[in-house]
Amino acid sequence: MKQTRVLLADDHALFREGLAGIIDSQPDMQVIGEAGDGLEAFVKAQELKPDLILMDVQMPGVDGLEATHQIKQVLPETVIVILTVRDDDEKLFEALRNGAQGYLLKEIRSQDMLVMLRGALRGEAALSPTLAGRMLTEFRRLGRHDAVGTEEDSTLTEREQQVLTRVSEGATDKEIAAALNVSLNTVKTHIRNILSKLHVRTRREAAKTAQTKGML
Repeated sequence: MKQTRVLLADDHALFREGLAGIIDSQPDMQVIGEAGDGLEAFVKAQELKPDLILMDVQMPGVDGLEATHQIKQVLPETVIVILTVRDDDEKLFEALRNGAQGYLLKEIRSQDMLVMLRGALRGEAALSPTLAGRMLTEFRRLGRHDAVGTEEDSTLTEREQQVLTRVSEGATDKEIAAALNVSLNTVKTHIRNILSKLHVRTRREAAKTAQTKGML
């Protein structure tokens, strides 16, 4: 049986150790290397040429999203699955745009993870049902905007303007919620609306578009 060669990229050694134990216990998988940050993952990926990389998002220096993009540029056949604690729509979409085959939360059960990883190796999307539902919602939203792209759609409410201003200053969702005295869910809703109205997919793109159009 040909074993799938796996590279683990996560800045927490204890988590990598536990994950390696799970992977190495499988007859069809073998951990061939580990990396503690995105740059090391990029270097080791080129050296080891793994079949599969499990990539964390939040790592020092080069993060997992940028590392995914860089690796897919030089090793397009390597399957990369994001494994993270962050349930973040923006990072989910960016990861998939950068070439990731899946986006799994670390709260997933090991057996479910293994099923998803084997599916990713067959070309399937490794996404939990909840995240897959968000992807469908996003595609529908983009489809509506492609069909009806009116100028009025880009008009932001006063509160959305306030949120966008703080986004452009680099504030996190929690910081924006505290500054505006609203809930975190409310901030996330405003940001989704802003991205929708500006026809962009990330906070960075929203801030850039707003500055270009003189909206800030």
